[in-house]
Parts: sequence; structure tokens; C-alpha cells
Amino acid sequence: MKDAAKQRKSTLYDTLKQQVLTLELRPGADLDESDLSERFGLSRTPLREVLRQLAGEGYVDLRENRGARVTEMSYTTLRDFFLAAPMIYGAILRLAAQHAKSAQIAELKATQEDFRAALRSGSSAERALANNRFHEITGDMAANVYLLPSFKRLLIDHARIGMTFYRPQTNEMAENLTEAADQHDAIIAAIEAGDESAAAKLAEDHWNLSRGQIELFVMPTALDVPMGTFSRNTSA
Repeated sequence: MKDAAKQRKSTLYDTLKQQVLTLELRPGADLDESDLSERFGLSRTPLREVLRQLAGEGYVDLRENRGARVTEMSYTTLRDFFLAAPMIYGAILRLAAQHAKSAQIAELKATQEDFRAALRSGSSAERALANNRFHEITGDMAANVYLLPSFKRLLIDHARIGMTFYRPQTNEMAENLTEAADQHDAIIAAIEAGDESAAAKLAEDHWNLSRGQIELFVMPTALDVPMGTFSRNTSA
């Protein structure tokens, strides 16, 4: 029974995580805890344990007497994201080149194969999730107790923003997908060679490839996101 309950908690965690990353659950959306409890066969206590874990990782917010909701994306957080992302990505890949283990490199290569397969025949959600997993592994490689939580939080919004990048609407965007995959291969090679400088430079190049997609993301027509999806809180 305990194993079954543990599996149901794991399934709920994985499901909500994927739904947040792929925008199946929109930023700011309320979570119906009664519905989740019924669907996943969990009582309130284990359900709240999962939600607390997701809240600690940045996927959801827990509000007193108001339930859980998907973490919002305001114009302020998007600004902060674009300020912090290049610095954090560079630091992560530099450290990954220093500390990566052979088993992690093998996992990164396997994930890259999944990413290329998703580019060939997968959906935009599958592409975003495969890309997210690729970068999660580089974060594990870096093995830095201070950087890793910030990096994982960054990846959440990167995946949500990236849903436009992985849904190409022009030939140029499609070419960018191919270039992104090629950059992944170069990142793997730099990490495997222990080349910190090359890894950091690739982080910058990889970031610059996708940063322009922010304009598509904040336009409601790009993802059919209602204007109310984003908070207009622009306070410092």
C-alpha cells in the first residue's frame, strides 16, 4: 500500500511538472485540489506534500486559505529572467566542464538523442521537455549547492518561454532549432573535454539563439495566451 501511494505521489508530481512546463497549466492558473485528490487517488496530506515540493522548486505557489496556483509570469519576472539567465547558464556549464562524471555525460548524450528525435517528429511540448531535461543534467553536473536551485527555477520559465521556440512559424525559426541541436552537441564535447572556456562561450551562444523569442512569448497571439495571463506588475 505504501509503495502504491508513493507511486501515485510520483505520478502527480511528474504530471503537474510537465503540465506547467508545457503551458498545459497556464501561469497563474488555480489548481483544483479536490479534483487532483480524486484523479490521483491521494488524500489531502500526501497531496499537499507534493504541492509543497513543487512550490519549493518554483512550479506552484501555495496561498494561505486560497489553495495552490501555477507560478505566475509577470513582466517583472520576465525582465529578471533575461538579466539572470546568461550569467547563470554560463556558470553552470563552466562548472559542468569541471565536475561532470562519465555516467552523467552518457546520460546527457542519450538525452540529446531524445531531443533530436523530438525535433524530427515530436510535438512542441516533447521538444521543450527534452531540451529541459538536457539542461537539468548540466545543472546536476555543476554540483553547486548555491547555483542549482536558481538554475532549476530558471529552467521552469525557460521551458515556458521556449514553447514558442519549439513551435517554429518561419524557416528561420526552424533553422534555429537545428542550430540549437548542433550547439547541444558542442556543449557535450566541451564538457567531455573539460574545456571550461568553450563551455561558457557555448552557453552565451546558446542563450543568444533563443532570446529573441521573448517577443513572441509576450504577444498573446503567439501562444493564444489571454492578456490576463501576465501580471503587469512592473515595480522594482
